[in-house]
Amino acid sequence: MKKQDVYNFLREKNIWHEITEHEALYSMSEISKVKLPYPEQDAKNLFVRDDKKRNYYLITVRGKKRVDLKKFQEKNNTRRLSFASENDLMEIMKLMPGSVSPFGILNDDKNMVKFYIDKEFMEEPGIIGIHPNENTATVWIKTVDLIDIIKEHGNLINIVNLNL
Repeated sequence: MKKQDVYNFLREKNIWHEITEHEALYSMSEISKVKLPYPEQDAKNLFVRDDKKRNYYLITVRGKKRVDLKKFQEKNNTRRLSFASENDLMEIMKLMPGSVSPFGILNDDKNMVKFYIDKEFMEEPGIIGIHPNENTATVWIKTVDLIDIIKEHGNLINIVNLNL
């Protein structure tokens, strides 16, 4: 799915969402240039893999949080983790660097990606801001709807405390 496909998908499924169009953003530090309707709900997404390239994970936390991969590995009983390559990102989720998003999981034909989302996104207002598979917009969606979409697609979802 490309950006417009994500928009169409959400409309067809009658899922509430808002869209904030903006210039291309490549890091969380650049987001301060954009006026966001829900700034505390903006997500940072890390696409990582284990050292054997057998397991891939998308870790989604609030934008200001840091994720210690070593602590994540220990807490979630994974092998040693590192960032997945641009090639893996394109091959598995059909995304370019800077556009990593949970919506990219919908491009994962083999359901290889395990989704870990910080449980803070479940708290009020229960909204998350993520790219529509391109870094030129942010889609605001209810967290429960995002989880339902990914569950329906067939990928494993873990709602966890990611205070790492």
